[in-house]
Amino acid sequence: MKSAVNVVYRDLESSAALNAIIDKKVAKLSRFCDGILSSRVVIDIPHNHKHKGKMFRASLELDMKGAPLTVHCDDESVHIAVRDAFSSAERTLKKTAGRKRNRRGENLDAALATDTQDADGDMIFDDYDEDTTQH
Repeated sequence: MKSAVNVVYRDLESSAALNAIIDKKVAKLSRFCDGILSSRVVIDIPHNHKHKGKMFRASLELDMKGAPLTVHCDDESVHIAVRDAFSSAERTLKKTAGRKRNRRGENLDAALATDTQDADGDMIFDDYDEDTTQH
Protein backbone atom coordinates (compact mmCIF):
# COMPACT_ATOMS: atom_id res chain seq x y z
CA MET A 1 0.00 0.00 0.00
CA LYS A 2 1.41 3.38 -1.01
CA SER A 3 1.28 5.71 1.96
CA ALA A 4 1.17 9.49 1.82
CA VAL A 5 4.39 11.18 2.90
CA ASN A 6 4.20 14.60 4.51
CA VAL A 7 7.60 16.32 4.88
CA VAL A 8 7.74 19.47 7.01
CA TYR A 9 10.79 21.74 7.29
CA ARG A 10 11.01 24.08 10.28
CA ASP A 11 13.58 26.88 10.41
CA LEU A 12 15.36 25.73 7.24
CA GLU A 13 14.83 25.60 3.49
CA SER A 14 13.26 22.56 1.86
CA SER A 15 15.42 20.28 -0.25
CA ALA A 16 14.24 18.29 -3.27
CA ALA A 17 17.12 15.82 -2.85
CA LEU A 18 16.23 15.21 0.79
CA ASN A 19 12.56 14.77 -0.17
CA ALA A 20 13.56 12.09 -2.70
CA ILE A 21 15.63 10.27 -0.08
CA ILE A 22 12.74 10.38 2.39
CA ASP A 23 10.30 9.01 -0.22
CA LYS A 24 12.64 6.09 -0.93
CA LYS A 25 13.08 5.33 2.75
CA VAL A 26 9.32 5.40 3.41
CA ALA A 27 8.82 3.02 0.48
CA LYS A 28 11.44 0.72 2.04
CA LEU A 29 9.64 0.82 5.40
CA SER A 30 6.38 -0.17 3.72
CA ARG A 31 8.05 -3.46 2.69
CA PHE A 32 8.38 -4.41 6.36
CA CYS A 33 4.90 -3.33 7.42
CA ASP A 34 1.92 -3.07 5.08
CA GLY A 35 -0.15 -1.39 7.80
CA ILE A 36 1.40 2.08 7.36
CA LEU A 37 -1.46 4.47 6.63
CA SER A 38 0.45 7.75 6.50
CA SER A 39 3.82 9.13 7.47
CA ARG A 40 5.05 12.52 8.57
CA VAL A 41 8.68 13.61 8.68
CA VAL A 42 9.58 16.82 10.50
CA ILE A 43 13.08 18.23 9.99
CA ASP A 44 14.02 21.13 12.20
CA ILE A 45 16.78 22.85 14.15
CA PRO A 46 15.66 22.54 17.77
CA HIS A 47 18.41 24.70 19.28
CA ASN A 48 21.50 26.63 18.32
CA HIS A 49 23.96 25.93 21.08
CA LYS A 50 27.24 27.79 20.77
CA HIS A 51 29.32 24.83 22.03
CA LYS A 52 27.63 22.02 20.10
CA GLY A 53 27.05 23.91 16.89
CA LYS A 54 24.04 23.48 14.66
CA MET A 55 22.08 20.32 15.45
CA PHE A 56 19.35 18.92 13.21
CA ARG A 57 16.44 16.82 14.40
CA ALA A 58 14.58 14.35 12.21
CA SER A 59 11.25 13.23 13.65
CA LEU A 60 9.41 10.37 11.97
CA GLU A 61 5.76 9.70 12.78
CA LEU A 62 4.11 6.63 11.25
CA ASP A 63 0.36 6.21 11.52
CA MET A 64 -0.21 2.47 11.40
CA LYS A 65 -2.89 -0.08 12.06
CA GLY A 66 -2.71 -0.61 15.79
CA ALA A 67 -0.31 1.75 17.54
CA PRO A 68 1.50 4.68 15.86
CA LEU A 69 5.30 4.78 15.81
CA THR A 70 7.32 7.93 16.57
CA VAL A 71 11.10 8.22 16.28
CA HIS A 72 13.41 11.23 16.88
CA CYS A 73 17.10 11.50 16.03
CA ASP A 74 19.51 14.43 16.43
CA ASP A 75 22.79 14.94 14.57
CA GLU A 76 25.05 17.66 13.18
CA SER A 77 24.17 16.55 9.64
CA VAL A 78 20.58 16.55 8.46
CA HIS A 79 21.21 13.52 6.23
CA ILE A 80 22.61 11.47 9.10
CA ALA A 81 19.70 12.47 11.35
CA VAL A 82 17.22 11.28 8.68
CA ARG A 83 19.19 8.06 8.09
CA ASP A 84 19.33 7.25 11.81
CA ALA A 85 15.62 7.96 12.31
CA PHE A 86 14.65 5.62 9.48
CA SER A 87 17.11 2.95 10.66
CA SER A 88 15.59 3.03 14.12
CA ALA A 89 12.07 2.81 12.67
CA GLU A 90 13.12 -0.12 10.46
CA ARG A 91 14.52 -2.03 13.45
CA THR A 92 11.33 -1.41 15.41
CA LEU A 93 9.11 -2.54 12.52
CA LYS A 94 11.18 -5.69 11.99
CA LYS A 95 10.96 -6.49 15.68
CA THR A 96 7.16 -6.05 15.80
CA ALA A 97 6.73 -8.04 12.57
CA GLY A 98 8.81 -10.85 14.08
CA ARG A 99 6.68 -10.84 17.20
CA LYS A 100 3.49 -11.04 15.13
CA ARG A 101 4.96 -13.87 13.08
CA ASN A 102 5.94 -15.76 16.23
CA ARG A 103 2.50 -15.27 17.76
CA ARG A 104 0.86 -16.63 14.62
CA GLY A 105 3.23 -19.61 14.67
CA GLU A 106 2.46 -20.35 18.32
CA ASN A 107 -1.27 -20.19 17.59
CA LEU A 108 -0.83 -22.55 14.64
CA ASP A 109 1.28 -24.97 16.70
CA ALA A 110 -1.33 -24.94 19.47
CA ALA A 111 -4.11 -25.63 16.96
CA LEU A 112 -2.18 -28.50 15.39
CA ALA A 113 -1.40 -29.97 18.81
CA THR A 114 -5.07 -29.96 19.83
CA ASP A 115 -6.16 -31.48 16.52
CA THR A 116 -3.81 -34.45 16.84
CA GLN A 117 -5.00 -35.46 20.32
CA ASP A 118 -8.28 -37.05 21.30
CA ALA A 119 -10.27 -36.32 24.47
CA ASP A 120 -8.04 -38.60 26.57
CA GLY A 121 -4.86 -36.86 25.38
CA ASP A 122 -3.80 -39.80 23.20
CA MET A 123 -2.23 -39.03 19.85
CA ILE A 124 -4.41 -39.54 16.77
CA PHE A 125 -2.67 -40.89 13.70
CA ASP A 126 -4.07 -41.09 10.20
CA ASP A 127 -4.09 -44.40 8.40
CA TYR A 128 -1.93 -42.90 5.71
CA ASP A 129 0.85 -45.12 4.44
CA GLU A 130 3.38 -43.59 2.05
CA ASP A 131 4.41 -46.96 0.61
CA THR A 132 0.94 -47.81 -0.69
CA THR A 133 0.21 -44.46 -2.35
CA GLN A 134 0.95 -44.08 -6.01
CA HIS A 135 2.37 -40.89 -7.43
